[in-house]
Amino acid sequence: MIKGIIFDLDGTLVTSSLDFAMMKAQLGCQREDDLLEFVDSLPSPYMREEAMALIHQHELHDANQCTFIPGAQQAVDTLYNQGFKLAIVTRNFTKAAQIKLQRCNMPIDILVTRDDAPAKPDPSALQGIAQQWGLPSEECMYVGDYLYDIQAAHNANMMSCLFVQQEMPEYARFADCILSEWSQFPALIEQINVKALHQLA
Repeated sequence: MIKGIIFDLDGTLVTSSLDFAMMKAQLGCQREDDLLEFVDSLPSPYMREEAMALIHQHELHDANQCTFIPGAQQAVDTLYNQGFKLAIVTRNFTKAAQIKLQRCNMPIDILVTRDDAPAKPDPSALQGIAQQWGLPSEECMYVGDYLYDIQAAHNANMMSCLFVQQEMPEYARFADCILSEWSQFPALIEQINVKALHQLA
């Protein structure tokens, strides 16, 4: 039974226009490398601080333009009204993430950013939320739009749901379920829980 649902933020619940290729080029990070890991690897505190300031600038600009992805608001409101526990775990930084939640008026009061816990695919943030809810990880789902989200869910022993709007990525095969439209999500959760009940019967 799924009782708690944790969401990624950018590209999952809300729009994002972050140009990671441009940020990497500006910082001298190779295209295939993880941006946050690259910043952590810089040799001096000053270089790390300057690099993170540039990333923050991009993230704040993006935050002030975001809107709900079509159907996401209705799905979140439906699940909230049905009594599901809801949270957000994002690789974004806190100030930008808070702006996005305020702009979209989300009924979600648990927000964990990279300022609060190791970034995905590390499972610490997901595991901490499950503990806060008093739920076993198996009763939680993590929903996101990228490989790191699937990996974080599996590392936390949670069900993974990949949100895909356009072309299906190669890593989609690792997800437990795939969502293409938010209007389908409450029914997907109900279907999973009905199946679980039948298996218990």
